[in-house]
Amino acid sequence: MGASLSNLTEVSNGGGPGLGDIPESCVACVFLYLTPPEICNLARLNRAFRGASDSDSVWESKLPPNYQDLLDLMPHERYQNLFKKDIFALFSRSVPFDDGNKEVWFDRVTGRVCMSISVKAMTITGIEDRRYWNWVPTEESRFHVVAYLQQIWWFEVDGMVKFPFPPDIYTLSCRIHLGRFSKRLGRRVCNFDHTHGWDIKPVRFEMSTSDGQQASSECCLGETEHDDSNGDQKRGCWIEYKVGEFIVNESNPATEVRFSMKQIDCTHSKGGLCVDSVSIIPSNLKERRGRGVLK
Repeated sequence: MGASLSNLTEVSNGGGPGLGDIPESCVACVFLYLTPPEICNLARLNRAFRGASDSDSVWESKLPPNYQDLLDLMPHERYQNLFKKDIFALFSRSVPFDDGNKEVWFDRVTGRVCMSISVKAMTITGIEDRRYWNWVPTEESRFHVVAYLQQIWWFEVDGMVKFPFPPDIYTLSCRIHLGRFSKRLGRRVCNFDHTHGWDIKPVRFEMSTSDGQQASSECCLGETEHDDSNGDQKRGCWIEYKVGEFIVNESNPATEVRFSMKQIDCTHSKGGLCVDSVSIIPSNLKERRGRGVLK
């Protein structure tokens, strides 16, 4: 493939024009219809392609329409005068905000906005009492810490985010793990000594938005059979439980999203559960990732 691309840039044997003779403005027009990874690959062909790949007009078409609002999340002034290509590169990696408890990034193919919210940014009933909850540092979370529930009667976790989401359809999911995991002799092991009570009554997941949209779902976390929404539910694995979807028609004003997970039936205790984060991702991107199309 590399040799083929190299040959395309050369002048033909008949002395006619080669691919390198295409005007940079024409290349930029073609790039408007390509994905960012495709643009970056073609930029290696020759000078005209490389120049077109730096064009602000090309990269502005790949950015969400309210990218300036997202830049305003960045505290440092040096982020305010970036080229459009550099803005896309910045948000192609996770950008933390709100004291590092929330992260936002662009999908590298579509440029659509995704978000993750740490359990540290949520309100947890009983979190101040170490008989019930503990903070556990781990590399298995993008925020490097999760909340571990040993035992409690009233399980309730609430959160809220107000954010200028670009127009799209989003799926909100909660990332949860049954059992406490650790490493022993370099291998991942799970301890289920405290895991109990989740198969008696379901956990209720709820979400609502500032414009009146609502969604809810229920699931017994102790169940292990296949579920169409959440895949194979296995003890000892991280599972993302879908709460629901919401639609954003305009990014201004910012959308406020409230969410919760609770099991407040006090007839029995429950424990042995890790809570990591909540994700808000465009719905069809979520589906593609679930099918292994996206990483």
